[in-house]
Amino acid sequence: MSPTPSPDTSSLPVIEPDLEAAATSIDQADAAAQAEGDPDAPGTGKPGLVARIAASVSDPVLRILVTATLISRVGRGIFITITVLYFTLIVGLPAHEIAIVLGAASAAGIVAALAGGWLADRMSARRVLLVFTTLEGLGLLCYAATGDFVSALVVAVVVGAFGQGANSTRMAILARAFEAEQRVHARAVLRTVTNVSIAVGSGLGALALAIGTAEAYRILLVAAGALYLLALVRLVKLPASVDARPIPPVTGAVAVVDGTVDDDDVVETGGADAASGRGANDAAPAASARPTPSANRRRRFAHSPWRDPRYLALTGLSAIFGMQFGVAEIGVPLWIAHETDASAVLVSAVLIINTVIVVLFQVPLSRGTHDLRRAGRVSAIAAWLMAATCLVYAAAAGLPVWFSVVFIVLASITHAFAEVLSQAGGWGLSFELADPVQAGTYQGVYSMGYSIGATLAPAVVTATALSLGFAGWAILGAIFLASGLGTWAIARAAAARADAARAAQPRVS
Repeated sequence: MSPTPSPDTSSLPVIEPDLEAAATSIDQADAAAQAEGDPDAPGTGKPGLVARIAASVSDPVLRILVTATLISRVGRGIFITITVLYFTLIVGLPAHEIAIVLGAASAAGIVAALAGGWLADRMSARRVLLVFTTLEGLGLLCYAATGDFVSALVVAVVVGAFGQGANSTRMAILARAFEAEQRVHARAVLRTVTNVSIAVGSGLGALALAIGTAEAYRILLVAAGALYLLALVRLVKLPASVDARPIPPVTGAVAVVDGTVDDDDVVETGGADAASGRGANDAAPAASARPTPSANRRRRFAHSPWRDPRYLALTGLSAIFGMQFGVAEIGVPLWIAHETDASAVLVSAVLIINTVIVVLFQVPLSRGTHDLRRAGRVSAIAAWLMAATCLVYAAAAGLPVWFSVVFIVLASITHAFAEVLSQAGGWGLSFELADPVQAGTYQGVYSMGYSIGATLAPAVVTATALSLGFAGWAILGAIFLASGLGTWAIARAAAARADAARAAQPRVS
């Protein structure tokens, strides 16, 4: 059924048309056409896939980061696919030496994640990201030249350190380049792009596995490093707006954070008592509007994440929940191989399911998580999903093969959604609860927490699920439930405090 046509006015004289009225009538006509179901009417239906993708990266900074990620993460996919087998089959390292190499790389990443954010607050974040990405790419190139344990260890530490440093620097850039909801959206888009690129890189890495020669492995490792270096062509175009802004001089005003007066935020005027905690009326007269280096150091210390117990608690809980990646990478493959009669091909199916769900749902399910309450709710939902997932994985053991397959597939779906929601909630809270004065350092601390969680995950998953069976999976589920609900509690408390602060603020006439 078509809408009622508009009268033909082409023959009527037009004298100074009312543009606002005309626009209103067009909008009304479009709305009526959409209500009547006219497929050709403007504004009907959802935009196409290409249009939605283009709209999601309309911001120039995000577009640069997305294209650089598309290029470099293909190299990451190659690296992930072939590295362990390269160490085993080509370099000839035994299993315990490979474990040392990978563990050292993770440990280096813990320190570098904090360093990357710290440097991004004190230097040009663009230059820090360019240097870290360059060194990470060169490190991947050097993997092709490793021939023994020592050289593999050195290269792995370099790649692990500068890779994590680049990640935390990238998060600092997102914190500065975008506002509120756009930050989480940008992070979700980058994660989606990362998954797609890694999947492509894994397909390319399979070429080396199929050919099986040392030359094939080394050529693809060189290609992985070259892709990281190629991404620099896009990263050099990042604007200066992503760099840290100078700490503003204090003018005697007192900052209000979450409804409480932060005495350390008294505006620096160059006096010796710049950060002493006195109010504006007690401040010494300004000799200079420019803060001294010692005043800057005191101000940075006042805004340090190490003095923010709420953010440290959020980081710790997120790190614990982040061990769910270890469940996917270590626990599930070994559980399928040793405790079920399902084919090992099921491991690949689980990976594909996870990748598809992340690509399709990470962006839409991340919308609105800049709101503290929504971030808390999705974190709580993720907690319950992950707890249920652990029990379903456990139940797959000892069943007839097809029942095992059904249970594993069902668990992999709920696991993927728990991952997507936990990431969305964590990103929103990590951005919104961070002090903008040291956004880079805050993001570095948060990234460091994830690195610690990733380092501990193999031992925790092995000691619980893989060693204790159903009871171990139940313990693991309880750990995830407690950490997710703890994140929810932090979000609720922060939202209530923010509401109280807004209500208490006097209106300025």
